[in-house]
Amino acid sequence: MMNPAICIPFFSGFGHTRRIAQAIAQGAGPTAYLIDVAAMTDADWQALDAADAIIFGAPTYMGSAAARFSMFLEEVDTRWENGRWVDKIAAGFTTAIHPSGDKLATLQRLSIFAAQMGMIWVGQSEIGAPVKPDRPGANRDGSWLGLMVTELLGQDDDLPADDLETARRFGERIATATGRWVQGRA
Repeated sequence: MMNPAICIPFFSGFGHTRRIAQAIAQGAGPTAYLIDVAAMTDADWQALDAADAIIFGAPTYMGSAAARFSMFLEEVDTRWENGRWVDKIAAGFTTAIHPSGDKLATLQRLSIFAAQMGMIWVGQSEIGAPVKPDRPGANRDGSWLGLMVTELLGQDDDLPADDLETARRFGERIATATGRWVQGRA
């Protein structure tokens, strides 16, 4: 199967979202391209337009995606008008310091944005404990719409290794789904 072109636009206020994006990129493979939306270039926009899949990432602040990421979403308006991202695979991830922390609201925002763009949304598939007791750290937040990560505030390693592994597997899932989608359209 081919390596699909996957872009991961993200905003990271304190570095957590960046680390999750890097883990997702590791799983997605060698064609994954990280884009910090706070420093967009023309090459970044071209990569997004050419991508087979886009995985959106933003921390959850005050009940939704961080404002800087929301600005990026609003900058996409001409792509919406011209249908430039129609039928691309889409997915999303978020992080916050609380187990709920309204992370679902952020994933809903991202998935609704993708639907408005005509994109095909792919959610999370990892099943961990308590359903599968042998996988205690997989998908700790039990999120199916996308990837959620809960930061461990005040700890030296504030992103659990299990969450980073779940992120890596999420990247693999998106790459696999995108490869199938692209092959089916050829």
